[in-house]
This record gives sequence, C-alpha cells and structure tokens, in this order.
Amino acid sequence: MLASDSSFAAMPFSAAPPPANAPDGAAALSRSAPEPSLPAAPFRHEPVLVAEVLSFVPPGARVAVDATLGGGGHARALLERFPTVQLFGCDRDAAAVEAARAALAPFSARTLIKHLAFSEMPHHVLAGTVDFLLADLGVSSPQVDEGTRGFSFTRDGPLDMRMDPSRGTRTAAHLINQARPEELLRLFYELGEERFAPRIVRAIEAERAAEPIETTGRLARIVAGAVPKRFQRPGFHPATQVFQALRMTVNGELEELEQLLEHIPALLAPGGRAAIIAFHSLEDRRVKDAFRGWERPCTCPSDLPRCVCQKVALGRRLTRKPLIAGAEEVRRNPRSRSAKLRIFEKAPAPPEEPV
Repeated sequence: MLASDSSFAAMPFSAAPPPANAPDGAAALSRSAPEPSLPAAPFRHEPVLVAEVLSFVPPGARVAVDATLGGGGHARALLERFPTVQLFGCDRDAAAVEAARAALAPFSARTLIKHLAFSEMPHHVLAGTVDFLLADLGVSSPQVDEGTRGFSFTRDGPLDMRMDPSRGTRTAAHLINQARPEELLRLFYELGEERFAPRIVRAIEAERAAEPIETTGRLARIVAGAVPKRFQRPGFHPATQVFQALRMTVNGELEELEQLLEHIPALLAPGGRAAIIAFHSLEDRRVKDAFRGWERPCTCPSDLPRCVCQKVALGRRLTRKPLIAGAEEVRRNPRSRSAKLRIFEKAPAPPEEPV
C-alpha cells in the first residue's frame, strides 16, 4: 500500500513532476501518477550485511532512502530499529516494489514507495535532506532464481535479463544475436572479466548463424562448451561471467551507478551517510573512487607545499576497507560472500557565527 500524500506533507519528498530532461518515463512516475500493479508473486530475498548497515545509521536520523528496495529486507530492519525514521524507497523491478509494499505495510505511515530506477530517485527527494541513503547493487535472489526473468543460467527461460520489462525493448537475446563480435568481446572482457571471451564469442557466432539464441539454457550450454573443461571450477558455472556482462549491459548498471554517485553529495543532509553494497569489482571500484574523491578533492601537484586549488572535502570515509560478510552469514546466505559495504559521511554543517 502506498502512503497517502497527506501523510508525507512534512517530508522532503518532492511531489513535483521530474524536470523535462529527466530520464525517459520519469514524468509518468511522479507522485500523482498511478503506480504499477502486478499480480502477487513470491519475492523472497535475504538482505546482506544488515547488522553492519544498521550500525552506521547516524544518531537522530529522520529521513532515509533505500534506493534498491528489493523485497524490503533492509528497509524493514531500519524502520523496526529506528521508530522515528521516515523512508523513501524505490526499485526498478515492479515485482520488488509489490513485495516491498507488502513487507513494509505495517510502516505505511512512515514510508513512500515508488517504482523507479535509482538514477531517477533524485528527482523525487529534496536536496540536503537525507540522513541515510542505502544502495544494494546487483541482482536479487528472486530475479536469479526465477527462470522466466531470463537471468538464470541454471533455470531455462527466455533470454531477457531486463530488471524492468516495462521499459525498453532491448533484451539479452537482442544483444547476443545482433551485436558485432568485437562488441561482445569487449563486453565479456570488460564487464565479465572473462578470460575465454574469444573462444566464447566464436562459439556464439557459429550458433547464432545457424539459429537465433533465444533461451538462457542454450546460451549457458554454448558458453560451457567453449570453456576448456580443465578450467571449469567446481561450484562455479562457466557461464557466470558472460551472464553478468549481459545483465549489466542490458540494464545499464554502471551508468545507473554513475548517476547515483553524481547526486549523493547533494542529497545528503549535513552529517548524513551513504551506504553502498557492491558485488562486482567494477562497481566497488567506482564507489571507492567516488568516496575517496569526495574526501580528498585536492588536485594540486604533490610537490606543492600547500593546496591552491581550494577544493573542499565533502566529508570522510567511515570505512577505509570495505566491510564483508562474516563466516556465519556466508554459510547461511552464500550469495553474501561477494558483498562489499562502504560508508561515506558528509561533513557536518559549519557552526553559526555569532551575530
């Protein structure tokens, strides 16, 4: 259930439609627009690093944003622990939005949930008001476990991989069957970090010439057949990195992350904190570099005795190294083993000068 606008009259969540240059479809997702309604479906996802995330919520926090709601696990834990927090949550997956609404129904008076990509979220939250912002990147368990979504290499289904099937028409099947070999090679090298990319691309070329590749099962078999058996590791499907590269491309995941990072400093209130969980080295590197740049923006040559560029630090990193899941969490939830959590705190407001 979506909280009424009147219950959020004092909250810093903008009711105005997004500007004309907002991403396509954002105008249709303003507060006055109807939200999508999907048939109820199971969406069971165990959130990672919950205790660690909650430990970094700043004292006295009032406004929180969960930019990747998933099934609402992190958001529910946050709302239970902090009874004065009001939360804006969004997700680009409509099934996740419905699941989050159900999970957060007991907190409907303190939540506003939207079907949005997190690159669109800044158009709905007022700048300088967010005490805590969370983004849990990557895919959720239901997306991977449900074969019909097209993410799984172990459950056959259409080769789709769109996190939001209601937007855009380019699927992983379009990419696999229409992209030039050199483009696939680049994607598998850069986004999949796949050492056998040339062999895999040659196999894909041969197979698609005979018949279009339309299912996840067929693509997984093609990739597995192209990777030498002696390099196939137990417990690690040989198609993992290829599927990862396709998913990240279809959904523009790195581009989405770049837009989120661009807006975080302006969204945070003084003393506010951003918590980002990454599962992929390319994502984690971007988060690490952004946090470091916000903490040390000086671009002066190292041999200068003092800074002359006059760039001011936006705040500080609270995690010099990323936090990772402990052995017990990894045992309970093996997908948490790749999670890396980084925290940034915006500088507090300067003290007021006496009149």
